[in-house]
Amino acid sequence: MQKALGILSSQEGWKKENQQANGDKVLSKVVPDVGKVFRLEVVVDQPMERLYEELVERMEAMGEWNPNVKGIKVLQKIGKDTVITHELAAESGGNLVGPRDFVSVRCAKRRGSTCVLAGMATQFGEMPEQKGVIRAEHGPTCMVLHPVAGSPSKTKLTWLLSIDLKGWLPKTIINQVLSQTQVDFANHLRKRLESSPAPEARC
Repeated sequence: MQKALGILSSQEGWKKENQQANGDKVLSKVVPDVGKVFRLEVVVDQPMERLYEELVERMEAMGEWNPNVKGIKVLQKIGKDTVITHELAAESGGNLVGPRDFVSVRCAKRRGSTCVLAGMATQFGEMPEQKGVIRAEHGPTCMVLHPVAGSPSKTKLTWLLSIDLKGWLPKTIINQVLSQTQVDFANHLRKRLESSPAPEARC
């Protein structure tokens, strides 16, 4: 988490990869000892609690609304805010990028009005590599959620994506696929939040 937040806090060297008409944008930069990372910046017309519920509390349902994800399963809980997960990703890039899976350790921390969801590849003996699927790795990755100043019903979401897809893939294809995956994620998340009713207000 600290490493991912450190990458996000550095404002220098980011290049624009993708800019959408609605203001969503993807930036990228090369980070020493990490490689190329991607940064999605969007504003979602929903309060932060709704995003937290969907992305953390209902993480295993992500495959229902994000076609880039076939499924996520929590393998083990560690304390109240850390889990080890197995994620199976769908083929992407017009099937140029075959099926990948990830075993990651993820944690969710709240700092005042900000929520940070961080993750990184890990080893887990009970989930060895699967036949026909390439085991890829998340580098330091995180999502930062916080209410938009003056508009608490809106949330700024920043997603740092650092990923090693493994296998023999040209960098141009990897860059295109990863930046498009982030743009797609924002659109799918908005549709999910708009179509599913808000939970009852918590006391």
